[in-house]
Amino acid sequence: MRVKDIMTHKVYSVRTVDPIEAAAQLLADRRITAAPVFDEAGELVGMVSEGDLLWHRVPSDPTAHLRPAPGVDGDRPRTVADVMSGSPLTTWPDADLADAAQTMLEREVRSLPVLENDVLVGIISRRDILRTVIRTDEIVQREVQHRLDEYAGGVQRWTATADDGVVTIEGDLDDGVERTVVGIMARTVPGVAAVTFPSEAAISAK
Repeated sequence: MRVKDIMTHKVYSVRTVDPIEAAAQLLADRRITAAPVFDEAGELVGMVSEGDLLWHRVPSDPTAHLRPAPGVDGDRPRTVADVMSGSPLTTWPDADLADAAQTMLEREVRSLPVLENDVLVGIISRRDILRTVIRTDEIVQREVQHRLDEYAGGVQRWTATADDGVVTIEGDLDDGVERTVVGIMARTVPGVAAVTFPSEAAISAK
């Protein structure tokens, strides 16, 4: 499965000069955990997350401490540029989804902007990847069948069944090329772990 199969195409972003309050409001309103940050020249320069925006923004309660907490108003960040993470990690539409997931886990980031020819075309999050893991066999089977029927011009040439993410496709195939095409189409459906044909070896979804 590729990043482009599950990425979110509509991306909400902020600018380095935006107030922290505005960025926090955007994340809350859109129910997202992070947003790409662009500078005034329109270049992608960072990412800002919920954690970044919380930094130094929650005042200490003086009644909760034995000693008064030192004042930090003078150092309090004001704009996205003050708290964002620079040099953002990115991915591209045709990247292997498994590689993107591994990058997010190893580098402890929750979202990756998706670039194509240096243009932001989407974003992928851990939540997006998680949705592909928890999809039911019924949903997977229905989507695979729909794609196969579309490919066959509206005729059900093949029957797809799903069991624990493994899709089995039954029906006559004209040749090896058609078998490859059908297998690839099935593998691109989110939630498919592998594709099998009767009496043949599985085609790994990875």
